[in-house]
Amino acid sequence: MLKRGKMSAGEIGQHFDMTGATISYHLSQLKKAGLIFETKYKNYIYYEINVSVFEEIMLWFSQFNGGKQDEEKE
Repeated sequence: MLKRGKMSAGEIGQHFDMTGATISYHLSQLKKAGLIFETKYKNYIYYEINVSVFEEIMLWFSQFNGGKQDEEKE
């Protein structure tokens, strides 16, 4: 959901059958892991995805390819 843009906890919570406290807990865990950012505006906190972390993960996964993709092209 966050790859489409910033969302508040309430907007995120509308997509799940969980309490607000549970949503907040999970968002705080994602924030601690560096997977999302939060920004505050007036009385709201908005969450957005940390794209750079996901890019690093994809690069990390690509090292396990072992060059197989390049061999298949030849």
